[in-house]
Amino acid sequence: MPMSSPAKENYLKAIYALSNELENVTLSKLSERLRVSNPTANSMIKSLKELNWVNYEKYRPISLTDEGKKQAVKIVRRHRLAEMFLVEKMGFNWSEVHDIAEEMEHIKSSLFFDRMDEILGFPERDPHGSPIPDKQGKVLHHNFSKLSEASVGSKVRLMALGSSSRDFLKFLDNRNLELGTEIKVKSIEAFDQSMEVSYNSLAPTTFSRDICDRLLVLPL
Repeated sequence: MPMSSPAKENYLKAIYALSNELENVTLSKLSERLRVSNPTANSMIKSLKELNWVNYEKYRPISLTDEGKKQAVKIVRRHRLAEMFLVEKMGFNWSEVHDIAEEMEHIKSSLFFDRMDEILGFPERDPHGSPIPDKQGKVLHHNFSKLSEASVGSKVRLMALGSSSRDFLKFLDNRNLELGTEIKVKSIEAFDQSMEVSYNSLAPTTFSRDICDRLLVLPL
């Protein structure tokens, strides 16, 4: 098995995430996600190609090989299990766990994470609603829709987040909004598609289109 490193694993995870968000993963998009220069990203992509973890030709999109995807899913599994453990067993807030999990995901012991999985009761989703791959690499997918796609008068349940940035999570904390919350759409502003919603018996509040795009829901 080719030798991995935290840097290589970070690239694999970023390519995996971008491939779930974009039709084509370009070098510039990857550089932007990792906050590195294009030449730096290009150098690493060449290294990953030599390991047969990515497919890449100059000026063409980047994709993971089957082996690269297998490695990426392992990293995602470790990261999301770590986040869940930090929240469920150590009492961290969901806005505090990302950076710690970034460090923990590079622990190589499969046994360590399998035991963590067992202690947690084999959760299917992390604290932000993202699916946790099982030890065989299988990823459970649900067809959640964006809150922004809901119609006036509809009721939905918040199931996952399209972003887990610290600022966004703190925004939700400040508005007492968490996974499992039932939300009713009261009105939609024609000008900017902002939504007036109500939940938890609180006074109605207005969310921007950007916020509504990041809230993934199921109809009730």
